[in-house]
Amino acid sequence: MERPNILVIMSDQHSKYQLGCYDDTLVRTPNLDRLASEGMRFTSAYTAAPLCVPARMAFMSTRRPSANEVWNNAHILNSAIPTWAHAMGAAGYETALIGRMHFVGSDQRHGFERRPIGEYSAHHPGVPRLGEPMFKDIPASTSGQIRECVEIAGYGRTTYQAFDEMVAEAGVEYLRAKAAGGDRPFAAVASFVLPHCPFFAPKELYDYYYERVDVPEPSIADLARQPQAIKNFKKRRKIDVPLESERIRVARAAYYGLCEYFDAQVGKLLSALDEAGLAENTLVIYCSDHGEMAGLHGCWWKSNYYEASVSVPLIARLPGAVPAATVCTAICNLMDIGVTAVDLAGGSKLPQTDGHSLRSLLQGQEDPLRPGETVSEMRTGAGEPASRMLRRGPWKLYKCHDDTPPVLFNLTDDPDELNDLGEDSAYAAVREELMARLYADWDPEYVERRSGELERDGALISAWGKAVLPQHPDALPVPDVEQVVRC
Repeated sequence: MERPNILVIMSDQHSKYQLGCYDDTLVRTPNLDRLASEGMRFTSAYTAAPLCVPARMAFMSTRRPSANEVWNNAHILNSAIPTWAHAMGAAGYETALIGRMHFVGSDQRHGFERRPIGEYSAHHPGVPRLGEPMFKDIPASTSGQIRECVEIAGYGRTTYQAFDEMVAEAGVEYLRAKAAGGDRPFAAVASFVLPHCPFFAPKELYDYYYERVDVPEPSIADLARQPQAIKNFKKRRKIDVPLESERIRVARAAYYGLCEYFDAQVGKLLSALDEAGLAENTLVIYCSDHGEMAGLHGCWWKSNYYEASVSVPLIARLPGAVPAATVCTAICNLMDIGVTAVDLAGGSKLPQTDGHSLRSLLQGQEDPLRPGETVSEMRTGAGEPASRMLRRGPWKLYKCHDDTPPVLFNLTDDPDELNDLGEDSAYAAVREELMARLYADWDPEYVERRSGELERDGALISAWGKAVLPQHPDALPVPDVEQVVRC
């Protein structure tokens, strides 16, 4: 593994449970399945936050959200915090961001030397997006976490689909250019917005999955014994009253269709690598920023600590170095990816990190230095408390900073997360040990106080943007493409 090129392919809100290589027999994801068959699939990979911006900023800095002070989608990553892109550039790599990273604020690079194509969100706070409205016939809330996001779903074309096609095209052109010449290895991130809601897929894909998709509906008994933290999650998002079966079927059919549609974009990049002769010396890593509940446990979207939300797909391929068709069960995190890239580049170690290199694991070797645990945390705002999760061995524990009890699952005995042991006296010793570790470097009172300060400061920055209307050079105008049919 001597200084390979690195291509990270990143999606938004893709659950590992909607991937063929993760044992979903319905979804058609041949390109990601191929990547897994030629490389290594991780089964216990987690996001540092089950929410877009804090997850992505932790991915970039390799620091947990509390170290970044980025806990929700309005928070700005401090430009004084170095990222793995800075470290790769210092090590002699050309770094490129192709598409989405959901940076907030005036710094839309954070160490990336090149940005062949920007994104719709590459704008100053308070400044409208360039181009057409992102949503015309459907409300903007269909991309958020509220009941009507599921109730307003169907088929058709959205700006998200158009954006991902542009990202794939720009990625292909970038790879062709790298094959044509250049004296530096590259470290590029091709980052997409699908299969993030709105739940509208191309009609042929929607029709295919509508006839085949299942409709998960938890029993009354399962709903009754759900953790109070989850009941609160549902109430805040207005899905505490179960959705109608037809609404679930429609939204799930669309989500499955978006997963397949996104996989086709990945296929374009993999084909470009092959055609350009770059596949043999390029480490390809696929991941998503977080998952999607897609109706499991009666939940949708992310922002909770069920596996479908907080665990992520993670696949790596490098011919001759990463053994093909292998599975790694080690607990890891998106924060590990940047540390791994810098390690393989022979670069200087990041001055502060919560990540750990995957290099030994990728070579099929044990790594005794890995901690065997990871964390995820967030504070979404809007009246939601700070919360944190710890995964260690078979155990997953999480706690919200409110009066709800801790939640504890044994994922080996209870992979479907139906039996909360958070108040079971038989597991008091395990719970106390995990709780001590959970709080060891986490101060939820500080998180909530500091979040309030950041939101206060951000309001003035947004007011300035609204008044001055500065334009960012990496902003991508929104095209006029939306044409959808609600079902």
